[in-house]
Amino acid sequence: MFINKTKEGKNNICGANVSKFRKGMGISQRELADRLQLVGLDVDKNAVQRMESGQRFVTDIELVCLAKVLDCGVAALLETEQA
Repeated sequence: MFINKTKEGKNNICGANVSKFRKGMGISQRELADRLQLVGLDVDKNAVQRMESGQRFVTDIELVCLAKVLDCGVAALLETEQA
């Protein structure tokens, strides 16, 4: 059976990095949502919160918009901690 969750049970692997880059920019989840809307991605603060906590799946289209707004590469959003 195919399971599309991380080992930790999260629905995405980019959420922690979205949070890290957002905090590095000094903006709130609401501000990130507002900036995403300016580039054409219709999300609200709750969607950003759910992305960051891993409760929400993130599409490739959303990933590209996040990278643009957070001024980083898509690969940077997909990096994981290697133990």
